[in-house]
Amino acid sequence: PIYHVSMEAGVMGKANNNGTIIINKDLDPSQIDSVVAHEKIHIEQMKRGDLDYYDKYVYWKGKRYSRADMEDCAKNLPWEAEAYRRS
Repeated sequence: PIYHVSMEAGVMGKANNNGTIIINKDLDPSQIDSVVAHEKIHIEQMKRGDLDYYDKYVYWKGKRYSRADMEDCAKNLPWEAEAYRRS
């Protein structure tokens, strides 16, 4: 399921551990398909067991990344690099 909700500035979408996708309701309609495709890669990563999101940490292939020390959605993060490359 895909939900359209208000989101903080700069966030276009989020994938959840339960397989749902949240899309920023203020997105330009022309952006929706690419954002959904990107978030589907994150869901695939979670199903593979490579990615797991928590409030304070993100786990990628067993390595813990502190959310306080990263910029969410930065293209250089390994899970984002794959999602940007494949979507």
